[in-house]
Amino acid sequence: MTGMYSRQNTSSQDINLPHNQPDGDPFASKLSKEADIIAGIYLLLIGVLSTLGNGYVIYMSIQRKRKLKPAEIMTVNLAVCDLGISVAGKPFSIIAFFSHRWIFGWSGCRWYGWAGFFFGVGSLITMTAVSLDRYFKICYLAYGIWLKRHHAFICLGIIWSYAAFWATIPFAGLGNYAPEPFGTSCTLDWWLAQGSVAGQAFILNILFFCLVFPTAVIVFSYIKIIAKVKSSSKDVAHYDNRVQNSHDLEIKLTKVAMLICAGFLFAWIPYAVVSVWSAFGKPDSVPIKVSVVPTLLAKSAAMYNPVIYQVINCKSACCQRGALRPLRKKNSLKKSRLYIVSTEKSEEMTETQLDVA
Repeated sequence: MTGMYSRQNTSSQDINLPHNQPDGDPFASKLSKEADIIAGIYLLLIGVLSTLGNGYVIYMSIQRKRKLKPAEIMTVNLAVCDLGISVAGKPFSIIAFFSHRWIFGWSGCRWYGWAGFFFGVGSLITMTAVSLDRYFKICYLAYGIWLKRHHAFICLGIIWSYAAFWATIPFAGLGNYAPEPFGTSCTLDWWLAQGSVAGQAFILNILFFCLVFPTAVIVFSYIKIIAKVKSSSKDVAHYDNRVQNSHDLEIKLTKVAMLICAGFLFAWIPYAVVSVWSAFGKPDSVPIKVSVVPTLLAKSAAMYNPVIYQVINCKSACCQRGALRPLRKKNSLKKSRLYIVSTEKSEEMTETQLDVA
């Protein structure tokens, strides 16, 4: 959203943050008391469901941590990001809505803005990595041969470094975190784009590297996957039922990944559109009451993934057991033109068992 504010004229503030009410209180709620209570209840429910769902995914993964495959590690990372949003951020906004104002001051505002942006970018880049993983596995057979656990951990390091870099840039003076227009939440100061060329450059870089580029990679990957699946459907029909079942499993797992990405983008795209409109449109062009809706929708993104993961994973459990068994017996399938990840001699199961991230 926007931090449409100029400078706070209070002596207690070391660093001036922009806001659009130089003579007002940027942390006072601009909504009615009833609207704040409804928003607080909504976020409380979202927070509880997200914490329980992602906590369960992480707990179950810890129980079998030595057996986790690369794609499962990425699933855990996505759950960690979503849990981070729920634990590090939502309590602040819930209390603020029930209090009818932001009560945590500028330090709390910066922390909340940083945590939300950090874990949000981490989630999006994780899904970008998952979409590339799906793309290479289905469109390039050799990819499954070199994908190892240590490659997944290297990828995790890149993801967290990327998220930390962009979330911390505002603290270096290149941007800011500031209150939302409605006062009870904080975010990146999108309104910097209205103030200077440097502000415009900052916002444009954030938009490209933290939204447009990752989203383009995700869309490209799944478009190529869909095209590949369609072109290979006739070839798959010539194989026996065991091979077809394995192929069906691989496609089903890809659909899960696509659904998770779609849920995330559904939650965040309206927020991004309103933010861009606020940053480059006319001042106050987005009504305060309207700006609340995409903000609340974006905060629900952390709840979708564990629900999608558990529901579809349960539905495909029988398929997984039936599809993986023949892969242990038939070494010849490794050389097949089908889109199946090759197994390693030291492993008894294939990469596709829980490949849903």
